[in-house]
Amino acid sequence: MRTAAPTVSSSDHDQTPAVRKQKGGWITLPFLAGSVVGLGMAMSATSSNLIVYLISKYNVRTIDAAQISNIVRGCMQLAPVLGAALSDAYFGCYPVVAAGVAISLLSFLVFTLTAAFPSLRPPPCAAASPPCQRQPPSAIQAAVLYAAVCLLAVGNGGTRYNAATLGADQFVGGEERRRGRDAFFSWYFVCLYASYVAGDTALVYVQDSVSWALGFGVCVTTTGLGLVALVTGSRYYRRPVPKGSPFTALARVAVAAARKATLTSTSLARMKYYHGSGRGTDHAPTPSERFRFLNRAAMIAAGETDPCDGSVAKPWRLCTVREVEDLKSLVRVLPLWSSGILVSMTVNAQVSLTVLQALTMDRALAPRFVVPAASMTVTVLAAFILFAALFDRLVAPLWERLTGGRKLTPLRRVGLGHALNVASMAVAALVERRRIRLARAAHSQGHAGGGPAAAAALPMSALWLVAQLAVTGAEEALHLPGNTALFYQEFPATLRSTATAMPPLFIAVGAYLSTAFVDVVRRSTGWLPDDLNRSRLDRVYWTLALVAAVNFGYFLVCAITYQYNNVADCDGKANQIPDDK
Repeated sequence: MRTAAPTVSSSDHDQTPAVRKQKGGWITLPFLAGSVVGLGMAMSATSSNLIVYLISKYNVRTIDAAQISNIVRGCMQLAPVLGAALSDAYFGCYPVVAAGVAISLLSFLVFTLTAAFPSLRPPPCAAASPPCQRQPPSAIQAAVLYAAVCLLAVGNGGTRYNAATLGADQFVGGEERRRGRDAFFSWYFVCLYASYVAGDTALVYVQDSVSWALGFGVCVTTTGLGLVALVTGSRYYRRPVPKGSPFTALARVAVAAARKATLTSTSLARMKYYHGSGRGTDHAPTPSERFRFLNRAAMIAAGETDPCDGSVAKPWRLCTVREVEDLKSLVRVLPLWSSGILVSMTVNAQVSLTVLQALTMDRALAPRFVVPAASMTVTVLAAFILFAALFDRLVAPLWERLTGGRKLTPLRRVGLGHALNVASMAVAALVERRRIRLARAAHSQGHAGGGPAAAAALPMSALWLVAQLAVTGAEEALHLPGNTALFYQEFPATLRSTATAMPPLFIAVGAYLSTAFVDVVRRSTGWLPDDLNRSRLDRVYWTLALVAAVNFGYFLVCAITYQYNNVADCDGKANQIPDDK
């Protein structure tokens, strides 16, 4: 697998050899891990429990709270893409990560203020009046809340994936770099998901059962400690110099090809391809035949090169063959990337609606212990960790045994994830059918009827939701790492950081799309009233299962017709050969 050559910053050159040896390496792991754990706990708890906070403290209706949560999730996934682009092009990883943690700290401070001061929240309903008309938040109260949410998304944008890149930059050298980087990624994700589990259990419990102000205060504390850990290790970090935005070269290819769209075939036949200054064209490879229109960007017309040294004289009219092929590799993978959008849509809708389901169910595990509704989603994380840990030891060897030795390539791994996505929605529909049946029976007997906030929970354990969430976690353990590996493998070296941000991008689009989906369902059907016990949520899940199945078929078409750019990383075959079916 090709990797970009490590770049040493000017600060590294100013140090003596003895000091330079101290830069990077495993000495940075405790500082980076401390930052990841501290921020991850707070970020996970706040985002997971946002629905409950909106319903219980801001008098937001249940489905509206789920919609807001989906939009926030989309922003929290889109922001890291922008953060990665800024890091690659202008600032480098460390300043962006440090700024992200600091902004996150400010977000949790604002959340703490909203929980500590009643004037920043609408008044609650009086206990003596069950049919009370809940007062919505005022403009100022909503503005303070949304300011905290926006800061949360911006802070996540600076840290979520740049922290991983910052850690990978600490390992220099060929094989040593590869081994160290791979080991670091393993420890990074262990720390990241461990922090998510701690946040979704311990911190969510404090917020729900003890005090929202104390819970957010703990978030401030853990994030502050994470910031201290990150800054304390700054003297040890390697900080490669940003190389400028790789998207500029891609844009130049598109513009140059468009400007030569009117050239005749006779004129094109006389032109030679440009491979860079000082490089000959007689034995240089020609561009690939796919997306041939883009090849025009690398065809040399009169006046486009400097006659003295052969460099490009008009950069927005002429590009190298390598730059053209880089854009083609990006365009080639877009259909596969787009298939992840509907996977994200179904998962985001399921997770938000599952929290609402849990609010109506029996969550007691002991006489004095009730599981917070938002903590049910920790099942996804636990299943992800377990399935990812068993993948190399169990799933991949079993696949090779069943398929006669074929490798479980990233593309096939993604396909298995699509199949589990369909299964997860179907399981959710079956569980919801049982919940609805019990809700109707309880309502007819007069034991329930106040909606999710009713005092009497349905006689159905919330543990019934574990099955669908566990399948979703297994699906994510296949789908997300598979897509990340595929994009990293197929993207050009200049876009490797952007490649790791491609899954968050389709997750963000899917989160926004799930909001639109739920809104369409509410407007066109009666399936999602505010009282979930009177809903037809099972039909919503069956619709999501149908969408997932159609999307699976679309993915299979894209996968069958896809041609690898770097097949040597997969099946070891020659380049431009499609994956065997």
